[in-house]
Amino acid sequence: MIHLLRLLPGLVVYMLLSQTVLQAQNHHLTYIESQQDFPNPERGFYIPISTSSARFVPLDSAKLALYRTQSQRVSKATYSINCSLVYRSYRLETFKSSPLSEDFLKKVSNDFAIAKKAGVKLILRFAYTEQATTGTCPDQYKICPPYGDAPKAIVLTHISQLSPLLHEHAAVIAVLQMGFIGIWGENYFTDYFGDASTNSLGVVPDSSWRDRNQVLAALLKALPKDRMVQVRTPQIKQRFAYGPKAPITSAAMNSGDGYTTSDLARIGFHNDCFLASADDYGTFYDVGNSSTKRGPATIPLRRYMAQDSRYTAVGGETCDDAFSPQNDCAPLGRAEEEMALMHYSYLNASYNNEVNNDWQTQGCMDNIRRRLGYRFVLRSATIPDHVKAGQRLQIDLILQNVGYSAPYNPRPFQLILRNTDNGAIHSITLKTDVRRLSPGSHQLRHTLQLPAALKAGRYELLLNLPDGYSSLAQNPNYSIRLANTDLWEDRTGYNNLKHTLIVGP
Repeated sequence: MIHLLRLLPGLVVYMLLSQTVLQAQNHHLTYIESQQDFPNPERGFYIPISTSSARFVPLDSAKLALYRTQSQRVSKATYSINCSLVYRSYRLETFKSSPLSEDFLKKVSNDFAIAKKAGVKLILRFAYTEQATTGTCPDQYKICPPYGDAPKAIVLTHISQLSPLLHEHAAVIAVLQMGFIGIWGENYFTDYFGDASTNSLGVVPDSSWRDRNQVLAALLKALPKDRMVQVRTPQIKQRFAYGPKAPITSAAMNSGDGYTTSDLARIGFHNDCFLASADDYGTFYDVGNSSTKRGPATIPLRRYMAQDSRYTAVGGETCDDAFSPQNDCAPLGRAEEEMALMHYSYLNASYNNEVNNDWQTQGCMDNIRRRLGYRFVLRSATIPDHVKAGQRLQIDLILQNVGYSAPYNPRPFQLILRNTDNGAIHSITLKTDVRRLSPGSHQLRHTLQLPAALKAGRYELLLNLPDGYSSLAQNPNYSIRLANTDLWEDRTGYNNLKHTLIVGP
């Protein structure tokens, strides 16, 4: 090597100069993180709006748009929220023994159209009753039968009827909760699917697990493959995945299973008693089967959900402030620690605000509002200053997700080239699956082939994370905003990289 340098000093100088020129063509940019709380699709605090088949009240487009564009304080909350999610529950009390009517189906369809117009997405649940009957029965909560849900044949008929609507309007569905079975659709107090309470057998027999699995399979089929169904407890997923006799130690998904179109990958969780007790009021509890008894299972079921939820949609609500200080802010409580461990994307803004208001008083609510779900911060970008049409363009991004989870529905990750003279747009889809941008830092390197026909000129570079459905892709209300100062464009839904690329012929 030394002899070669002596013989060819001119070549060495040329190589060094060439490398310097290449390095000079790359521009390194850094960006400032924003602490602002703003709405982003499919995450954050939701507002619940229920209706029933007996007294149907349609969604209000103007009110939903107000929820999204102005900070709201709901119920007894002492805090305000920015809302992109609405929980829409439908009580089917008039259809417990008959098919859904065409009129009802039309009303549900209209709700979807109203949500789309307002720029929000829906968390859906269908149930037959939300009324608990009290009495002198053995159950510890004194909730007594008959409970008022519907038999399996009716449930399956209703799911079949809803399927065309769920496919047609999937764009505005964030996630569908299993529902249907039991009071509130929570799959516990049920007349037809194995009453696990002490009012009855005290376990869910194998035959009832098979019936439940059939309902869950029908719901997964009723949705497009890119949408998830949430179940009330992790054991429901275990016994769907491995059968009625699945032990509480059954394995959770790994990264290879997650974000595929398999049924396993499309089952998430909604915990409707977040940090309400040691086992979250039965969320982490074994309700048994035909050969095993009911009993505590907090440790293995929590371990299962913590692993499995890395790849699924997770949400829910608080329900009781009795488990304090565990459900408080740190250092005495572990509210945020639990949200991060279980990868929460959303929570109810209206219930139970005895718990939620404590987060406001104790000082962690601002952080929770920002971190529920994903929150992407662009740290830096390395981008060439010049490139020729038809050549390769390399862009390096460092993106950090400071949220509790990743996005759970697929969407494109695009680089936008916008001509500074005429505004012409050229979009390039990058090979980044946003669902795999888990909490933490990500180095994203993209080498792109520019079209040979791209006209010479100056181009602004922008990032676009639009909705995955073409019907919403041009609507900025459904695009992901980066948590940076001065990058977001309200009009387009683009995130401006603050760099101009010169494209030569």
